Amino acid sequence: MASNNKLFSLFLIILLTSCSASKKANKSLEAGEYSDAIYQLEKSIKPDDPESNFLLAEAYRKSNRIQEAEPYYMAAIDAGVQDESAFYYYAVALKANDDIKRANQVLENYLKTGQDDAIVALAERELNNLGQLPAIETRVNHFRVKNLEAINTKFAEYSPFYNAGKLYFTSNRHGGKIYKGTGTPFTDIYVVNTRGANVDLATLEELSPIINEPNVNLGSITMSKNGNTVIFAKGNSGKSSGASEVNLYFTRYRNGAWQKPRPLSINGQDTWDSTPALSPDGKTLFFSSNREGGFGGLDIYTASLNRRGRWVDVRNMGEGINTPGNEIFPYAGGTGRLYFSSDGWPGFGGLDIFEVTREGGHVKLENLGTPINSNADDFGLFLFNPSRGFFTSNRKGGKGDDDIYTFVNDDPELRIVNYWLSGTTLTHESDSQLVALSNTKVVLRDQDDNIIDEKFTQVDGKYRFRVFTEEKYYLVAEKEEYFTTRIDFSTIGKSVDKSTLKNTITNIEFEVDLPLEKIVVDKAIVLNNIYYDLNKADIKPEAAAELDKLVTLMRDNPNINIELSSHTDVRSSHEYNMNLSQRRAQSAVNYIASQGIENRRMVAKGYGETKLIIENAKTEEEHQVNRRTEFKVTRYNKKFARQHAEDYDESDRFFDDVEDSQ
Repeated sequence: MASNNKLFSLFLIILLTSCSASKKANKSLEAGEYSDAIYQLEKSIKPDDPESNFLLAEAYRKSNRIQEAEPYYMAAIDAGVQDESAFYYYAVALKANDDIKRANQVLENYLKTGQDDAIVALAERELNNLGQLPAIETRVNHFRVKNLEAINTKFAEYSPFYNAGKLYFTSNRHGGKIYKGTGTPFTDIYVVNTRGANVDLATLEELSPIINEPNVNLGSITMSKNGNTVIFAKGNSGKSSGASEVNLYFTRYRNGAWQKPRPLSINGQDTWDSTPALSPDGKTLFFSSNREGGFGGLDIYTASLNRRGRWVDVRNMGEGINTPGNEIFPYAGGTGRLYFSSDGWPGFGGLDIFEVTREGGHVKLENLGTPINSNADDFGLFLFNPSRGFFTSNRKGGKGDDDIYTFVNDDPELRIVNYWLSGTTLTHESDSQLVALSNTKVVLRDQDDNIIDEKFTQVDGKYRFRVFTEEKYYLVAEKEEYFTTRIDFSTIGKSVDKSTLKNTITNIEFEVDLPLEKIVVDKAIVLNNIYYDLNKADIKPEAAAELDKLVTLMRDNPNINIELSSHTDVRSSHEYNMNLSQRRAQSAVNYIASQGIENRRMVAKGYGETKLIIENAKTEEEHQVNRRTEFKVTRYNKKFARQHAEDYDESDRFFDDVEDSQ
């Protein structure tokens, strides 16, 4: 009996210990302390326990060690785990371990019985991705890669950024306090002098302590061309549990020192905002975020810099770039191509690096293939010229954790053609002379009216966009108290034959100016070519084409109401002219309403011959001037316009002088 009591007591101790470890593990997982969770679960794991095996697999996956998660997902499935995501992530882990055949089998078997619609969709997408691997593996490229051994250690070195003979990167090479999310030391940003890939290790140093805050993970860095302004990512709380609290910060170099960093206003609330990258002109910021409204996981977003130096208009780059997986580490070099890493598009496992080009209005996305990509994580590409650059990988054969690699593209036919569309936003002064209009938002849209890019003009009114071959565009310029202007532009038939080029880089420039007219309430504006058959009010085809322009103006300017008026000459009775002009004005309003413009925003008014432009007209040409259709703004909702304008906050000013950032 005593022996049985001892056995029962021992069993109870083991059970309580196991429960205690499980509770601690769950608490660590909820806090994002995946390293601690792994430690707790490994002490209490049971082969036939689906929950603890699944939790251990998740802890490995979330600490970026999915290869090690594979046996625990398998054990959880064999033990009857209820969470269907185990099947999907088990396949992902198998792919990361280069077992493509088994990954296919797992997904195919799961899809026969899967009930969770969200997981089924992920599994179907991944199965399709695996089916595209053979084509990716056989794709021809001319890349050569090499481990940058002078930089790398057994610790992590990643996210290279090169500027003015200096290589910046993130690392935890100096050890120190452990970050409980990954079980590795906190990271800092370093800089070293280098000529391309030739590193002067004697110059290696950490950035200023004002940037490298102790016991906080520092992430990727990007900077203006002059190197005086930087954006970087860091955990903003300093707590080891701050996995979801990663934000973007910026600082400037003044009087020989970096200023205290400040967060960017575009950071989300309780979101992960990181991996920043500036466009070559410094006016567009690319970054990754898991904020609400995305496609799942981490998505790539853009923000635009207005004339006052503030980041505005945060925009998701859409489903041509983002997936239910993770898209991260964007980079926009000077080649007209966007690069980023993803585990949601067809790849070899983990993160792969993709190249995005655009032609004919369509986005083309391509996996860079081997040897750039592997079944490990490959990310953080940076070009220091069109054919050479850096990237990061934790592939086998490296020095330790993440390593920085160099690469060369030996493609003998490499030719970069940059197509640029530039111009000036203008307006009329009182003497009718056109002058530059500053701080005007200019948006480049495709033929389906989707936003491609947007800029804010400087004091000189200048804007500049990269455009692409064989595509139709709309240029839309908008500013408070001015009519929004829309102009068509096309590159169709304007492409250069690359086979005729000798230089690696060729720039082709197009120019289109954008005039904006000030909104003046009750100022009449004549609509040209609005003609009617004699004694009739029907809209003729040529008149409809002209009224379509007013339809576009009304759509682009939702903050205005108008009166649309019709006028006659004096060659009929006053009563007849008033009736005819009213019918014609109403006919025009009806046509505009039929195109989707709200009736409440328009009033039809016939003035007959009461407002002649030419008194005592004699010739047919003079009578025709009097027979006109006009519109005027009767109401301008400034409050509505201001809601769409950009506020200015001195505390969020990114550049002291935006033009100096170039």
